[in-house]
Amino acid sequence: MRGRGGIGRRWRLKIFCPWRAGSSPAVRTIIAAAGLPALLLTAACDRRTDVGPVVVSVIGDASAVAGVDRRQLPTADRLLTDSVAEGLVRFDAAGQIEGGLAERWTVTDDGTSYIFRLREARWANGEPVQAQQIVRLLKRQLARGARNSLAPYLSAIDDVVEMTPEVIEIELARPRPDLLKLFAQPELALVRSDAGGAGPFRATRGTKGAVLLRPVENPDRDPDDDAPTPEENVRLIAERAARAIVRFTAGRADLVAGGTITDWPLVQRAEPTPATLRVDPATGLFGLAIVRRDGFLADPATRAALAAAFDRAALVAAVSPDWVSTETLLPDQLDSLSPPVQPAWAAVPRDQRLAAVRARVAAWRATGGTPSLGLALPAGSGGTVLWTRLAADLYAMGIVPRRLALDDPAADLRLVDLVAPYDSARWFLAKACLACSDEAQQAIEDARLAPTPDARAATIARADAALTADAAFVPLARPFRWSLVSPRLAQWQANARAWHPLNHLRRDTR
Repeated sequence: MRGRGGIGRRWRLKIFCPWRAGSSPAVRTIIAAAGLPALLLTAACDRRTDVGPVVVSVIGDASAVAGVDRRQLPTADRLLTDSVAEGLVRFDAAGQIEGGLAERWTVTDDGTSYIFRLREARWANGEPVQAQQIVRLLKRQLARGARNSLAPYLSAIDDVVEMTPEVIEIELARPRPDLLKLFAQPELALVRSDAGGAGPFRATRGTKGAVLLRPVENPDRDPDDDAPTPEENVRLIAERAARAIVRFTAGRADLVAGGTITDWPLVQRAEPTPATLRVDPATGLFGLAIVRRDGFLADPATRAALAAAFDRAALVAAVSPDWVSTETLLPDQLDSLSPPVQPAWAAVPRDQRLAAVRARVAAWRATGGTPSLGLALPAGSGGTVLWTRLAADLYAMGIVPRRLALDDPAADLRLVDLVAPYDSARWFLAKACLACSDEAQQAIEDARLAPTPDARAATIARADAALTADAAFVPLARPFRWSLVSPRLAQWQANARAWHPLNHLRRDTR
């Protein structure tokens, strides 16, 4: 796993916590499946509940989340980046905006100027942070061709200007009220190649291949009464889900982060204490994008009939009662002029939906044989759960499914599983439009270029209607994100971003 800016590293380590004898058969199965040493099954392992650094185990398989932009950092690198470097703003424990390098900011009435006053901060090499450095780094991130997954959503930025040594201004060609949530993403953390980031932690190589994070010294703290304690340090480990779950269940980790549906069956088999298993109310996309628009899927009416016939209730029930299904592309109205467009089949009972797609399959068979569709799904046990449910639905429609790897170019439908970085309907539409109509593509582009919020809202509503009519995406549910959280992490909060900064697990370490 590699990040950018000299931050991410490939971490190879071995489990160092032996599992106690007499552990549950479910956890023994996970240990065996992970290929962990037999020592894990024999020796005792106890950990005091609130002593020493917080141990965070991040699921480190970058392919665990389907549909991730290849330019986006894997979860472990995002957490590390967010910890040792920050942007102008960042997210707090609840997923809300708080100051990063900026201590306060002002947005002009027309929304085309953001003015940030910088706080006193130092880079990792001890140099003070200055406005001219921030301007230079931001311009590099926003430059054409920059390897940044958020760049397509920052095109409204016209310029970044140093106003004083402590103040910068971001000038926009068009108002973007959601800009701060984009700047809070780890992808926009500011890092100097010669000086590192500005915190809230400093990183050192820990034992067993982990990274030890120590809080940046806070000048406002009383060094005698409020000195940092070892419990404010964080030991960050990246590893496979099976190892992370075993480590937590054995009492050798305080948090497992980065959990998705891909690894959910492993958690179920481990049977952790119910109070430690937490599911985020994540907002984003979870569904099947149409990637081939020929053959059986050439007709929009056929694609709509296919989308209608999936049994969403059975799918979410097979995973968790906390998982929420959906039939619309947009979760809410967001910045659209209209509420989410309901597909024409939304009010039709499922037996009638199934009959409608079977009729289309029968007509196709009369001329072209039995239709077969390739589903690109993630590997692993969670991918198998998805395959089992979706394949059963397709067989019930009369369609022969084929399971393919996520990046297989022969796929007809590809799983998209993404948490939205900010609350704009345009993000949902752009990410769902892997292969959609010219009309939908043009409406999405018009929304990007819209000169006013009202014009943007109108074009977003038009794009939602066009994409829904084109049936280019099959919405199934909200993204499913889980964590294992020990009681010592009192500030951990579930949130719509499914993002949990390491400086907000116990108390604010800034």
